[in-house]
Amino acid sequence: MTAALRLDYTYRYAYPSELTKGGLEQGLRLATFSGAETESARHPFFFDGLMNQPHVVASMLLTLAKVVSTRFWMPLNPALLDPVVTSSEELLRFEGFSSCCGVYARADLEASTFESDIQGRGTTNVDFNATMRGALAQVRQSDTVRLAVGAEGVHLMRSNQAVVEKKVKLPVRWIKGFTEVQAYLATLKPRFTIPAAEAVRFLRSLPRGGSSKHASWVTELGRGLRLSQRETKGAVRITGTDRIRILEPMLLHAKELRVWADDTSAVSAWEVVFTTGRFSILISPELSRGFSGEGQVLERLADGNATEAVPQVRAALRWQARIDVADVSVEFGLKNEEVESALALLGSRGLVGFDLSRRAYFHRELPFDMAKVESLHPRLLDARKLVDNKLVRIVKQSGVADELRAEAYVQGTDVEHRVRLQPEGDTCTCPWYGKHQGDRGPCKHVLATRILIEASDA
Repeated sequence: MTAALRLDYTYRYAYPSELTKGGLEQGLRLATFSGAETESARHPFFFDGLMNQPHVVASMLLTLAKVVSTRFWMPLNPALLDPVVTSSEELLRFEGFSSCCGVYARADLEASTFESDIQGRGTTNVDFNATMRGALAQVRQSDTVRLAVGAEGVHLMRSNQAVVEKKVKLPVRWIKGFTEVQAYLATLKPRFTIPAAEAVRFLRSLPRGGSSKHASWVTELGRGLRLSQRETKGAVRITGTDRIRILEPMLLHAKELRVWADDTSAVSAWEVVFTTGRFSILISPELSRGFSGEGQVLERLADGNATEAVPQVRAALRWQARIDVADVSVEFGLKNEEVESALALLGSRGLVGFDLSRRAYFHRELPFDMAKVESLHPRLLDARKLVDNKLVRIVKQSGVADELRAEAYVQGTDVEHRVRLQPEGDTCTCPWYGKHQGDRGPCKHVLATRILIEASDA
């Protein structure tokens, strides 16, 4: 199964991340590794500056570390996975997945979080070891803490320290999740905004050990929220309440909690807002479902670079914290819809992420071999085999792009499956479609039909 696939991966850090003490000032040094071949790329230096609210930053990073080290579904010993950090002039973003891949977490630290300007641009892994996490728990509001991301030029760095290596079996699903969640984030709509104090009351009211497979619904109650076992209009569906309880410690320092949701996918996002930053988690529709297996990006991967806008939009990526669609459209003479479509495809390739609050994409390039990961999508591989073996025959076709309509027959093991491509949603007569009704991405027969049509049009 795809969930069992692992890649041999080695994190190489110039030193272990740590919290040091020097007089009255503490130094939080986060070691980086980008996976590139050159020494300068392996240990990039992004930032060095004082935190204005060190206890808030420490709380956000601790929660991120807890998510990454937790398996909410069928708890087992998690893999030693290190989060990804993206740096731009406007902010630092830390992101990662739970071991079960059912929770995506991100901490957005805005420039106002620090006294110094953010200097670097790029994306890398950061070392989140147990000692560093323990030290973060001791950071207080009155402390003076300097954050350094990377090694170059940091005065605390000692050149004679040995490289720290972590050899891991990196789950393919963990990497694939980074590409899948962008498709969901772009569809979410705001549902609730409540004060932090009300959010604390709500989370504390949730049942302990909330790992039930059964769905509950979150609804408004006065200025706060409540959990109900009945679905009502506007309610947000949730399974595994432990997945949102993880936010509780941060809310003591926060302004408010925002909840985003999409009824069609049953995916929801929970965003804790601070005066100088945000922390958000995206949770999958079911406790047993990881984002990596959803297949929402398969259709875009199958299309490849079918749209001419993709290389132009990619050329416009300059580590922006917010990609302005209108500006890119003017720069290249494209329609806004073409730019949006290209950004969605680039998101499926790990080249951009999506910021809920800003309702905009941002540039980041995952520090993994994405070509290797893309080749491990079994449905996509099977679809291409069907095309290569000439097992797809198109019987009707009209329209193009979003107005495409087509009918095809794809040879299965014992029977031909009938595929219909249509603007209101593709269908297939295969058992996969019958079970999931398109909720977990297209089946291999739909993918094969689209691949063949794209190749014919090209």
